[in-house]
Amino acid sequence: MIFVQRKTIVSALLSATLLTSSLSAQSTKDIVNSIMQLRGDVEGLYTNIKENELRYKTEIKSLAMQSTDLESQINRESTALKLAKSELDAIKLKIKEAATGNDEIKPLVVEALSLLETSIKNGIPFMVKDRVNSLKKIRSDLDEGIITSEKALSLTWASYDDTIRITKEIGLFKQKITLNGKEVLAKVAKIGSVMMFFSTPSNEVGYVEKTGTTYNYKHITDPKDIKKIVDLFDALQKQIKTGYFELPNALVLQGSK
Repeated sequence: MIFVQRKTIVSALLSATLLTSSLSAQSTKDIVNSIMQLRGDVEGLYTNIKENELRYKTEIKSLAMQSTDLESQINRESTALKLAKSELDAIKLKIKEAATGNDEIKPLVVEALSLLETSIKNGIPFMVKDRVNSLKKIRSDLDEGIITSEKALSLTWASYDDTIRITKEIGLFKQKITLNGKEVLAKVAKIGSVMMFFSTPSNEVGYVEKTGTTYNYKHITDPKDIKKIVDLFDALQKQIKTGYFELPNALVLQGSK
């Protein structure tokens, strides 16, 4: 009986030992697999680090080259600017020397520019800002010595010619107008210096009216008058500038009575 019990105990101990050995072997295998997996992950990370390091070095090198190129370009531009300024100063000196003895022309040019500016501002409101700015440019260039008095006189004469041409010109143009307190870019149909009609992107039409010394843009709503203006714009768009046109009473002087 005792022998049977001992045999059972020994069998149990052997089973436990085998089970422990089996578990130990499985645990070791899992550990080895984990270590191999970690090693693979580490190698992958190391490879990524090397690739990123190489990419960053390449980018830094590229940025450094770009920085060098930009510095060189800035230096070239700076040198070119200095040369241009030096050439401009030399030209101004030549102009000043050439203009010696002709100082009596300048006051006449200045007066002519002033009179023409007043005429433009008081006339039909067609491209007033641009036309006045061109006169101011002549005066500014003359004062700064960029052009001679003779050149300024020639440009002033050309401006007078242009003003005379505008008084006779019939055509379709674009300019900013003030309508209902808002500035909009509109099409304008100019009939010499006596009438000017407008058409806005929102299909509002009308004409310029002068009251006293002030010009206003009058919006019209009469369907008949609207059609007349639309027909005029259509004809001018088609380059038709001669023929019979029925238009609203839009003489710029009508409101000054």
